[in-house]
Amino acid sequence: MAEGLLEATTANWDNEVIKAQGLVMIDFWAAWCGPCRMISPTVEELAKEYSGKVKVLKLNTDENSEIASRYKIMGIPTIMFFKDGAKLDQIVGVVPKQQLKTKLDSLLAA
Repeated sequence: MAEGLLEATTANWDNEVIKAQGLVMIDFWAAWCGPCRMISPTVEELAKEYSGKVKVLKLNTDENSEIASRYKIMGIPTIMFFKDGAKLDQIVGVVPKQQLKTKLDSLLAA
C-alpha cells in the first residue's frame, strides 16, 4: 500500500470506517478490474495530498464480499465517502482527479 493508504477488510471495517472520526474515502476495487487499476494512482496521490485530513482506504471486493454486498456495490471502481461513520456519497467508475478533489473539499467544508 502507498503512503497514507490503508487496507479495509471485513475484519477492520467497523474500526476503520464506522467508528472513525472525520472524513473517510474508500476505494472498492478488484485485482482483475482494469478501470480500478486506472484510478488507483489517483487514489494514492489523494491519500498523500489529504494526509491528516482524510482517511483513505482500499477494499478488495473479491476478498471482502460481505462489505461489498452490504453497501450494494454493483460496479467497480466505486469510491465511497463516510463522515463520522455515516455514508455521505459515492462515485462509480473512473473519474478525473479534480472531480474527487472537489468532492473531498466540499465534504471537508460541510
